[in-house]
Formats: sequence, structure tokens, C-alpha cells
Amino acid sequence: MALISVREAVERVLSGVVPTGAETVPLAEAFGRVLAEPLAALRTQPPFAASAMDGYAVRAVEAKPGAQLRVIGASLAGKGYAGNVGPGEAVRIFTGAPVPDGADTILIQEKAEAGDGTVKVLESPITGRHIRAAGLDFRKGDMLLSAGRRLGARELALAAAMNHASVPVRRRPLVAILATGDELVPPGGNPGPDEIVASNGFGIAALVAKAGGLARDLGIVRDDRAAIAAAIDAARAAKADILVTLGGASVGEHDLVGAALQERGMALDFWKIAMRPGKPLLFGRLGEMRVLGLPGNPVSSLVCGILFLEPLIGALLGRPYVEPGEPAVLGADMPPNDARDDYMRATLTRASDGTLIATPLPVQDSSMLSTLAAADCLLVRPANAPAGKRGDRCRVVRLG
Repeated sequence: MALISVREAVERVLSGVVPTGAETVPLAEAFGRVLAEPLAALRTQPPFAASAMDGYAVRAVEAKPGAQLRVIGASLAGKGYAGNVGPGEAVRIFTGAPVPDGADTILIQEKAEAGDGTVKVLESPITGRHIRAAGLDFRKGDMLLSAGRRLGARELALAAAMNHASVPVRRRPLVAILATGDELVPPGGNPGPDEIVASNGFGIAALVAKAGGLARDLGIVRDDRAAIAAAIDAARAAKADILVTLGGASVGEHDLVGAALQERGMALDFWKIAMRPGKPLLFGRLGEMRVLGLPGNPVSSLVCGILFLEPLIGALLGRPYVEPGEPAVLGADMPPNDARDDYMRATLTRASDGTLIATPLPVQDSSMLSTLAAADCLLVRPANAPAGKRGDRCRVVRLG
């Protein structure tokens, strides 16, 4: 099977994805969820003309410097003044309280001198000053949050103000994660001389959560076809939307994962990509479940997770794909690139004019998690890119 480009691989991974179904959750449990339907306001905000300052609700026409106005009552937040403000009258008012009928401006308390049942105007207020009109923020029926919007702090606050106690959201895609290899052991033990502490699963599970999915750890499975097949069956029984395998992404005589998947009917789409790191990435479909076979090298696994797994989860949540990346300039000279897209670990700084400067770290080995953790971004070098000079334009994908 020939190598395919990263762009083509993304297109094939996202092809035919149908978003997950909708479910309704309480607003208090909706952080990080993705709206399944547009959300309209159920009320007008503010529902009445409200004071933006503490002071006095008055009629601007007679609130001239030196004027003495009779205070006839008070308007508080949650308990407005029921009467009208007539000639020569004022109502004591506080921030957020309804502006009583007849008043058309707020004389702020710093510009007033309170007396015994009266208030003296020290400076004329402007008509309409310090009054928030009804519907200033939004009106009932306004469509303020679109389908596909991820709910963060701002969106949740808005939904609450719109008077929604619950919201319709996409079901979070279930991602089963299967690590394979006789050499792998969990962290925290005493690995033998030929053993490696399994790390990829923790990073991939974090990417799943970041993208809005639910991760289910299937554990570490030894290099045994029957054990691998049982883990695949467990993922299908759990109705996983995506099965991610870690290691064994090649299709060769020693690849038990690919063999077990194909024995169970996986339709293989591709397993080689023209990229570095991450060339041996497998993608296929096993019934309704999509399968991503990530490379065993930790950096390769995480880079592929960023470029392919996160967008796939996004598509299942009904979010449009946006190619990651932003402009920067090279912080060092670069040699010509070969026929694969290169995703180099790099640090970011800013020039005096604000331009991002991406400087690749000196060692780019795909096994080195310390280098990935030290990086701020992936510096993207397109396939067959010519030699680059410091200051040349480039593209970066931010990490974290």
C-alpha cells in the first residue's frame, strides 16, 4: 500500500462520519459538552430598563444644578418602585434595580447631595445616562448559541442567563484504548531490564478528554492473538465509537493487532502515511466502529492523536474540521525536507513586532517524550520543502 499524504489521510478518517445522537443534561453538568441544537433565549435580558449605577432615578428636564428634588421612594434589585416619577420628584435607586416609570436618567450619587427627604442636583445628568434598556443584552427568541458550540464558562453563563436549566448536547464519543506488547508494564512498578513503562495510553486518554470524548482503558494486552481478539471484542461490546490501538500499527508478518482486526472483519483503509513522526498509522472500520492504529513510539502516537484522533472525535460531535496551524517564522536555518511532511518539536518565542518564532529542538527522535514535553508547538515542514532560512515563513501547530 502506497504512502498517502496527511491531508488525504485526514479526509479519509473523517469521511462519512455521522455525529453522535443528542441527550439532555443539566446545565451544571454541561461544561465541555457540545451543543446538539441551536439554543434560543427563553427570556429578554434585562427584562426591564435597569439602573447601571447607584443614585437617583430622575427626569433629566428638571435635574439641573442646584435643583432640589423630593425623594418619594426607593427601587432595589428585586423590588422595584411601583409608582411614577413626576415633576420635582426622584426615586433612590441601586444598581440592577428597575427604573421607575417617568424617570429617564440616573443622577449618580457622586453628583448628588442627599438631604432630609430630598436630593440636591450637583451636576446635570444626560437623558438616558446609566440606564440599561430592556433587551440590551438579548431578547426572547434570539438564537445565541449555535449547534456544534462547545460549552465553556462563557457559554454556560449565557445559557443560564437565557433561562435554560438543561441543554441538548451530543453524546460523548466512546474511545476504547488498547495497548499491546509483551514489553509493556504499568507505571509505578519495578520494570525488568527488557521492559518499558507504558505511557502512550495516558497521553491518548488526555487527548480524548480534551477533544470531548470518553476514554475507556482496555489495559495492556500481551502479544497473543486470542488476547488481542478478546480486547477488540470488548471494545465492540461496549459500543465504542473508536478503537485506538497503541503499537502494532504495521501490517506485516509480526503484526498481531492488524491480523486480529482483519479476522474480525475490519475494512482496512490505509496503514502508511507520508509523515514524520507517525508513518505507520492504521485506519479502518469494523462495523460502526472506527479503528485507529497508532504507532508505538510515544511521540509518534501523540502527534498522530493530535492530527487524526482529535478531529475524528470533533466530527462525531458535529464540529467542522479546521486544519490546525498558524503562521510563524523559522528561528533557525533548515535543510531541505524529503517526501514526508515533518512535524518537528519546537519552542516558540515572539519578536518585538509580535511575530511568532519557531525554533526546532535539537533532537527529534520519536521516542523522546522529554522533547515533546519541552516543546510549545509542532513546526510543520511540508513534503519536499526546500531549504529554509532563519526568518522564513512557516506553519506551527500549538501544543497544549
